[in-house]
Amino acid sequence: MKVIGLTGGIGMGKSTVASMFRRRGVPVFDADAVVRRLQAPGGAALPAIAAAFPGVVRGGVLDRAALRAMVLADGAARRRLEAIMHRMVRRAEGRFLAAARRRRVRAVVLDIPLLFETGGERRVDVAVTVSAPRSVQVARVRRRGLAEAEIARIIGLQMPDAEKRRRADMVIFTGLSRGATVRAVQRFIARVLPCRRLS
Repeated sequence: MKVIGLTGGIGMGKSTVASMFRRRGVPVFDADAVVRRLQAPGGAALPAIAAAFPGVVRGGVLDRAALRAMVLADGAARRRLEAIMHRMVRRAEGRFLAAARRRRVRAVVLDIPLLFETGGERRVDVAVTVSAPRSVQVARVRRRGLAEAEIARIIGLQMPDAEKRRRADMVIFTGLSRGATVRAVQRFIARVLPCRRLS
């Protein structure tokens, strides 16, 4: 089974590219979606988060804005949160891969924002990063309702796009048009998995 690692900074179009893989029959492990489930009411991560960050969980509900403000302002706080979440996400990833192997699928995608930062490229056969011009990236993130200062802080804390592109086996550019991105994904699948049947 071919394991494809997919990464990219905020606003680069990673989720869009992941959906294109799904539509072409490649199962996708969405690390962000797993994080959201773990942090939802009743989620497995809430007790540890409440203990590590007093006040951010009230009535069983995580105040995401308050937690985000804490980790953006404090590197130690960010590392505490990552220590909690990465362990749980890795367990979910392991279950996803085991299920895919049982189904004998030919390829899967691990959609992981911090692929390179966590050494995840060692767990995949090919690492793909998505990239777009900075102006396009900022415009996309702005549409999520974040303030300019917050956008700048988030981008500043992430691995630079140039470094992700340098470390990737392949780069998919998303700043031109949706059609161009679709064609890039199709070319990648044809090169890595020349047989059309994926599962």
